Amino acid sequence: MEGKMKVAVMLGIGKMGFEERDIPKVKDNEALIKLEYIGVCGSDLHYYETGAIGDYVVNPPFVLGHEPGGIVVEIGKNVKNLKIGDRVALEPGKTCGHCEFCKSGKYNLCPEVQFFATPPVDGVFQEYVAHEADLCFKLPENVSTMEGALIEPLAVGFHAAIQGNAKIGQTAVVMGAGCIGLVTMMSLKAMGVSKVYVVDLMEKRLKKALELGADRVINGSNSNVAEEIGKLTGKKGCDLVIETTGSEIAASQAIDITKKGATIVFVGYSKNGEMTLPMSIAINKELTFKTVFRYRHIYPLAINAVSTGRVNLKGIVTNTYNLDEIQEAMDYSISNKADIVKTVIRVSEEK
Repeated sequence: MEGKMKVAVMLGIGKMGFEERDIPKVKDNEALIKLEYIGVCGSDLHYYETGAIGDYVVNPPFVLGHEPGGIVVEIGKNVKNLKIGDRVALEPGKTCGHCEFCKSGKYNLCPEVQFFATPPVDGVFQEYVAHEADLCFKLPENVSTMEGALIEPLAVGFHAAIQGNAKIGQTAVVMGAGCIGLVTMMSLKAMGVSKVYVVDLMEKRLKKALELGADRVINGSNSNVAEEIGKLTGKKGCDLVIETTGSEIAASQAIDITKKGATIVFVGYSKNGEMTLPMSIAINKELTFKTVFRYRHIYPLAINAVSTGRVNLKGIVTNTYNLDEIQEAMDYSISNKADIVKTVIRVSEEK
């Protein structure tokens, strides 16, 4: 497809602008996607606010955004799994396919991964993107492209639940009721976990957790989390905790509230990359620690969970902006973190 497209670019810390670029050319194994919705991730906001995440430093002009959903408008000559008009969710990480991690199925750990909006790889706050067809997953008729954009964070939630070996009969606690905390809670419920409790400091987020299916919520700013979980579990503690906040306090609470032999899955990054935790308690309980880095082999499962009504992805969206309003969207999302769960950028309306 010939022509130009609008691209929203980060020009510097706290500054967005626009460029006109060529519509990408598709390679033989790629599809050209007309983007309709793109989710705004916490990492996008962190890059926008600080210019870096660890060793990944933004070199403006840089394109943010890695949660896309859209429609196929062109395919390469070797593409068999898609046709023009298909509505798709895009898994944003291209891996090498040859390293030990790719060959063993743990492709999310590939050291050569090229992931949208992870410097120096541009993201997708734009009108079109060319992407590997095998990383474009068709959406059922009852799943919108807005929900398709949100399959990416949902995949993190399901991966966390799977890492924790979530199953029916368990009691689980999710630390944090932001976007990842909420999709994790819904993933746990979809996998049959019997009771899921959510802990956060923000009342609006806890109300959203209840709306989306949490069995109980606990406000850690005015309640003793360990005591409350003790009451809810008959002083036994929970089977599984998924920590999504990156808070040292929440991580320490996770160790306190688990029963012996339980599992804790760490999802959230701490601000400085380090934590001091009560390891003597963890050792005495013989806890299992697991961690999450993105996801693997999750998109079909996540799409099915939305299609069958097990997960209400639309429920996490609190704010929607047009691409032209990207500066306002980013600024408002940063300055109103207590009120926002998920911001979505609308590039074009789904027909």
